[in-house]
Amino acid sequence: MGMRRGGPADGAVATAAPAEGSAAVAAAPAAAADTDLDTRLKVRERLFAFGDDFWVEDGRNRRVYQVDGKALRMRDTLLFKDMQGQEHYKLQEKMARVRETMTLYAANGSVAATIKKAMITPLRDRYTVDVPNQPDLETQGSILHHEYTVEQGGRRVASISKGWFRIRDTYGIEVVPGTIDPLLAVAITVAIDMIQQGPG
Repeated sequence: MGMRRGGPADGAVATAAPAEGSAAVAAAPAAAADTDLDTRLKVRERLFAFGDDFWVEDGRNRRVYQVDGKALRMRDTLLFKDMQGQEHYKLQEKMARVRETMTLYAANGSVAATIKKAMITPLRDRYTVDVPNQPDLETQGSILHHEYTVEQGGRRVASISKGWFRIRDTYGIEVVPGTIDPLLAVAITVAIDMIQQGPG
């Protein structure tokens, strides 16, 4: 009797090759982690206190936005710029703490957003953000510890957390794609930080 070639020996159990779908599932968490690095932004706490330029970086340490703090020393103003140096938003520090409300302006001088402390409790604050021609935004979570979300009509549009980056005095911002401008989210969180800091 001839010997069969290529098959398992009698009594041996053939080992099945992993299905392509299994490999895809295993790769999914790694792919998601890579995406997180692209969408998460690093922002320094109380950056307005330094009076200097500050670069906002993504999770891969690539510069994506610039906060011009030199203008804060000259005109009590923070400028939020893209990588080409074009101004998109500005905050005026003198107006930051009037009735715990701050107005964010677009480069053309129009109002881009109005940020207001809406409720104070022993454990956490809540803010509302009025954006012209859009449903209001509001925060949910702990502002004090930089662990909160920004929601619009009950839908999360951004998350803020200190747990993503192991860097002192730094928190992260992650904007849901297709919702709000990431640089607007940066400016809003900086404004909230300024109001939280109080008169100084």
